[in-house]
Amino acid sequence: MEKLVITGKTPLKGEVTISGAKNAAIAILPATLLIDGITTLNNLPDIVDVKLSCKILESFGAKITWNNKNSITIDTTNIYASDEPIELTRKFRASYYLIGAMLGRCKNVKVCLPGGCNLGARPIDQHIKGFEALGAEVDVAFGNIIATTNGLVGNNIYMDMSSVGATINIILAAVLAEGLTTLDNAAKEPHIVDVANFLNSAGADIRGAGTDQIKINGVSKLQGNFTYSIVPDQIETGTFMLAALASKGDILIKNCVPEHLESLTSKILEIGGNVESENDTLHVWYDKKLSKTNIKTLPYPGFPTDLQPQMGVVLSLAEGTSIINESIWDSRFQYTAELNKMGAMISPQGTSAIFEGVEELYGAPVYSTDLRAGAALVMAGVSANGITEVYNLHHIDRGYEKIEEKFRALGAKIERVEE
Repeated sequence: MEKLVITGKTPLKGEVTISGAKNAAIAILPATLLIDGITTLNNLPDIVDVKLSCKILESFGAKITWNNKNSITIDTTNIYASDEPIELTRKFRASYYLIGAMLGRCKNVKVCLPGGCNLGARPIDQHIKGFEALGAEVDVAFGNIIATTNGLVGNNIYMDMSSVGATINIILAAVLAEGLTTLDNAAKEPHIVDVANFLNSAGADIRGAGTDQIKINGVSKLQGNFTYSIVPDQIETGTFMLAALASKGDILIKNCVPEHLESLTSKILEIGGNVESENDTLHVWYDKKLSKTNIKTLPYPGFPTDLQPQMGVVLSLAEGTSIINESIWDSRFQYTAELNKMGAMISPQGTSAIFEGVEELYGAPVYSTDLRAGAALVMAGVSANGITEVYNLHHIDRGYEKIEEKFRALGAKIERVEE
């Protein structure tokens, strides 16, 4: 078993370069199945979920060449429906994007019900509603999802809730459908825009991505022979912004999109942190004791649920009593028990948690409960007095590219060791 051994207390200082967005990459990779040709993807994050996605694509007939650890050339000319990747699709949630892509390309697909972090109920009813509205038959039985169609046809679809996954999946299915699809109450996250931009580069006709109404005019074919670069990771950017504050540090964050973090930036300024932005860089630093605040997680452009645990670390060290209300995932507060082992004073109460600020955290053995909780525990370890051991690194490796190397380059005393 691997673990991270972190010796605090270290103010993080220096520069860090943000990797490509995990959430965009794991949607754009299935989207390549819709293309009859060859494409090159750059700025792919070097993470477990990307490598797993590539294995699944190969089982559908894709030919992948790794140009370097962050770039692939993928030939999806000869794609076919296959049951071979069934077990692979069980391992992470974004495998459901295969349904929309393969319905569009091959008119049938079979995958496992998706896995991923255990954050509570994650129904796919909005996905199924969209597929059926476009003319697919979807059957969920024995842990599998089987979808078939004789031909998808555009339709007007109103989503009962603003779901990122369903928005992307319906876009994937509608791109090669006959006629116009109008998707109302669509999610607006930056990686949805990135998926639409990628598909439009191949000849799709998608308009309105990033707003609550998206229109997809179906086309007969998507062409390859182009290069596309994945958008920088919004959540990794936010993680390092908050790490600067938790560690009382000073970090220049490069290759990011500051506009994607406006809700976080406003909260950082509110509690007394400092943020300056210029083009594709953010400068975040600590110079005084941080104050309390209240936060409610919301769909984009609201405060991201994926930055809630990291913010929890900062508020654990802020002055006064703060409250976080979690409106997205039922089990997002699992990490609070681990932070309390380090001396935090957090009282989770259903969908809310109360954070009583403490003077400092102390090193302890802690266990990552999900991807973002893992990043929060690394932040806590860097900021804590003493030695922290972080276990369950498989969660962190799903979404952060070489997290220990990036923290080490900022001065953290952190090592990955085999126990």
